[in-house]
Amino acid sequence: MTEFDAASAAVQAALDAGARYADARVMHRRYESMSARNGAIEELVQDESIGLGVRALVGSSWGFHAVPELSDAAARDAGRRAAAIAAASARVPGPPIDLVPTGAAVASWASSCRVDPLGVALSDKGDLLVGATATMREHGADLAEGLYQIWDTAKWFVSSEGHRIDQRIRECGGGISATSIGDSETQRRSYPSYRGQYGTTGWELVESLDLAAHAARIAEESRALLTAPECPAGETDLILGGEQLALQIHESVGHAIELDRILGWEAAFAGTSWLDLAQLGSLRYGSELMNVTIDPTIPGALGSFGFDDEGSPAVRRDAVREGRWVGVLAGRDSAAVAGLDYGGSVRADGWARLPMVRMTNVGLEPGPHTLDEIIAATDDGVLMDVNRSWSIDDKRLNFQFGCEIGWEVKNGRRGRMLRNPTYTGIGPLFWRSMDMLSAETVAWGTPNCGKGQPGQVGHTGHPAAPARFRDVRVGVRA
Repeated sequence: MTEFDAASAAVQAALDAGARYADARVMHRRYESMSARNGAIEELVQDESIGLGVRALVGSSWGFHAVPELSDAAARDAGRRAAAIAAASARVPGPPIDLVPTGAAVASWASSCRVDPLGVALSDKGDLLVGATATMREHGADLAEGLYQIWDTAKWFVSSEGHRIDQRIRECGGGISATSIGDSETQRRSYPSYRGQYGTTGWELVESLDLAAHAARIAEESRALLTAPECPAGETDLILGGEQLALQIHESVGHAIELDRILGWEAAFAGTSWLDLAQLGSLRYGSELMNVTIDPTIPGALGSFGFDDEGSPAVRRDAVREGRWVGVLAGRDSAAVAGLDYGGSVRADGWARLPMVRMTNVGLEPGPHTLDEIIAATDDGVLMDVNRSWSIDDKRLNFQFGCEIGWEVKNGRRGRMLRNPTYTGIGPLFWRSMDMLSAETVAWGTPNCGKGQPGQVGHTGHPAAPARFRDVRVGVRA
């Protein structure tokens, strides 16, 4: 059978078994990663899987079943089992669930890829990591590490409404890190971020990072941090680099605007949200500089696709406009429950996982400033960059983050390096204090967003640029 034949057979079997709606996804994924440590290859992982997952809707309940084969018998059995699971759940009456309309697309989509990452010789990829980690060791790092990861995913989607969509999404990225060990603490510097940079593109992304050119600098910075002064404690102006601001967006905006969390559907494990749907369209989330979009159409960003895993086309939407909360990340069922008319943000991390609301590319539109202008306009503050630790409550409201490196800012100039910089705040108060935002935007990729039971790992993108926040609590009080 073809992949479309298997998906169609599963959908028809679910309908024959009593489902009022059904869809099926066949996914074929190839994965490769390599890591190096201290000038030698440490691990090579290569994996491949294919299978089919079916959703069936009976009454107000979903059922899901997945199989690792594409025969007609296996596909039809999966459809029947999905419908049976839904019917069993529907014996306990719940609120009616409808699906917001979406056009029954018949389409193909593929991400842009100039250099096939799986086609690059393993020896070339290994030489890159070995060379960069050896350079970091030569420049003082006690532990030098490098990593790349590659995902090549093909999907075939069929629904009982007439969808027939195939997609091919190639993703890759990587990074390096240097760790220096002192008498009483350890310091780490990473490039280009604490887990590397990733995108929905080809090996040209890794080449553009030029890891080898940054290896000596981050090793020297990790060593210098061991003797740098501690980040002072108190309230001051905080300038965040773009990489750290991407994490700030992910944790205190992206997760908070997931509609399943707002509705309480994820409360048992992932948590809820401080946002109240009654305030959608009126709540002041941040300052007027805060314009956050949900945009899976950004070329090359890690949260980009042509269609989500419900067949909804990729569409750019506003989440926050001039500081006002106006949009959410939604699926067709959660949107219908909330009285909204759009979905488009549902994905699964594999064929054996139930699709759920996930971030796509959630990021800030560029501001009117540059980082140099922000520093020049700051009399007394701290510049922090590259995430080291994060902590935020279940409602995505109260947070505390640590960064790898900081710099004192005095009288409009960047000064001495600071170690162990941290800051804390409350989401809406923090975002309302943003008064300067750079135009130097990068679509940072996060390949490790966890959510769901069983756990799923999502790939998300976060366009971000340096920004300033006023009167933020930084450092740790004795």
